[in-house]
Amino acid sequence: MIKEEFNIGTQFSKYEVARIIGARALQIAMNAPLLIKIDKEELEKIKYDPIKIAEVELYSGVLPITVKKPFPQKKEEQLKRVKERVITDAEKAKLEETEVEDIEKEGEIMELAQPDDENEESDSGDDERE
Repeated sequence: MIKEEFNIGTQFSKYEVARIIGARALQIAMNAPLLIKIDKEELEKIKYDPIKIAEVELYSGVLPITVKKPFPQKKEEQLKRVKERVITDAEKAKLEETEVEDIEKEGEIMELAQPDDENEESDSGDDERE
């Protein structure tokens, strides 16, 4: 096409170009007026394809489209390094003891299921259904 006249590659990313062409092609498909004059021969050559017409308009530089590209804001404050807490072996052992005690307390509260209990419950359930 006419990519040499209006350098799109440096101005927009390929995703932005695709979005612009798609939006303009939709407008053209909905009978929007063309922004450039194209001969009947050229229209027949591109088979009245709205996407091709939108490409011609974009690469000729007549589309009044702007793309906002927000840039991240700079932070001027320095990041503080987080100091890791050093745990001695004695403290580790004490923490492990407290965890073990907590687990034991929870184990006493909860009753362990016995396989025999489960079999009895399933047998009595069959009698009720029959």
